[in-house]
Amino acid sequence: MSYNFGAMSLKLSYQLMTAEELRTTLNHMADDILKANDGRPVVLLGVQRRGVPMARRLAIRITEKAQREPQIGSLDINLYRDDLTRVAFQPVVRKTDVPPNIDDRDVILVDDVLYTGRTIRAALDALCDFGRMRTIQLAVLIDRGHRELPIEANFVGKKIATKDNEVVEVKLTEIDGEDGIYVMEKI
Repeated sequence: MSYNFGAMSLKLSYQLMTAEELRTTLNHMADDILKANDGRPVVLLGVQRRGVPMARRLAIRITEKAQREPQIGSLDINLYRDDLTRVAFQPVVRKTDVPPNIDDRDVILVDDVLYTGRTIRAALDALCDFGRMRTIQLAVLIDRGHRELPIEANFVGKKIATKDNEVVEVKLTEIDGEDGIYVMEKI
């Protein structure tokens, strides 16, 4: 199976997680978030694009377990990227919806894949425009290594070793019509 993404072609190397494994992983991450925050209310901010449905799913699980619904929101980081001119001539700017009064709150950034750390650096820059949080934590579904910046996730669904010529493709029903995580090889 191969896919074309603009100038990049990819072929499937292997499936990393099935829909059921993804569900179980998010459930464990919700447990870890609750335990680490010792019952304090948290704000979940999904990094556009796939971090948003992940934040919603985590919020559902946290609500079921803690009987308290966390605030959720979304954060678009495109205009904060350090590679903006390389990504697109006119970047697609998506919705940012940060709950009011996040000063002195525990905020958890939620994203699908942690790679170089540059997306999270941009998210931190964007988030700091909204106030001064008590803590900013990071929850990622997959940590694939290859960091270029000193950024580390607090909550990781799965840590894997990848090659430079591989791409981790997270698919979520809300966006892609299916749940699954795949490792693709650039061809």
